[in-house]
Amino acid sequence: MKNILITLCLLLTPLLHGQDLQGAWTTIESDGKGYQVEHTLIFTGSYFSEAIFEKPSGKFLGTKGGSYSVSEDDLNLTYEYDSRSPGNVGKTKNDSFSITENNLELGKLSWTRIDDGTPGDLFGAWLITGRKRDGEIVKRDTSGPRKTMKILSGTRFQWIAYNTATKEFMGTGGGTYTTVDGKYTENIGFFSRDDSRVGASLEFNYELKDGDWHHSGFSSKGNPIYEVWSKRTQ
Repeated sequence: MKNILITLCLLLTPLLHGQDLQGAWTTIESDGKGYQVEHTLIFTGSYFSEAIFEKPSGKFLGTKGGSYSVSEDDLNLTYEYDSRSPGNVGKTKNDSFSITENNLELGKLSWTRIDDGTPGDLFGAWLITGRKRDGEIVKRDTSGPRKTMKILSGTRFQWIAYNTATKEFMGTGGGTYTTVDGKYTENIGFFSRDDSRVGASLEFNYELKDGDWHHSGFSSKGNPIYEVWSKRTQ
């Protein structure tokens, strides 16, 4: 019996590490010019994303992410996008990591937990799979290399547009979010295309139907939108 318990513990250790990673983490460092640089790292399911931006201005500095897996005390990160180093796309990087309470040691950086995947209703990695046009939902194929993904912890969100075939990064934005009484509110902390949007809040209606996230309201430009997002499975 003792040998069986030891074997089970060894098998479950990677899984437990992976579960501990779930949610959002942050670290802040100086860039040597008097600016504070924040890194926000989100793990959800089998996907991750890191955003880098100045504080408090929210000036976007970079992002990278993709899928991940855990093996013993190593974190295996496979990149689908990297705004600073596109050559990393398609490559896997291995980093040692350890978690003590709410602190994560990963590579050369120390991170503090922001949340564990709660309390937001939309925790997960999502791909846009449809838009409503003329009253009808028009489906979008997600099997191609060009993707628009939203990744959400319990309190943080980030969207990213990219192409894994060309290694092109098209844009990103993110910050904090809440889900209360059918209202999804984004508070923009960084936006690669327009720093002036930092600090803005946008409220949308949201509903989960058959596992899909139906998202409606008005864009940052004031245009009506109705989008359907589906959880990533690949």
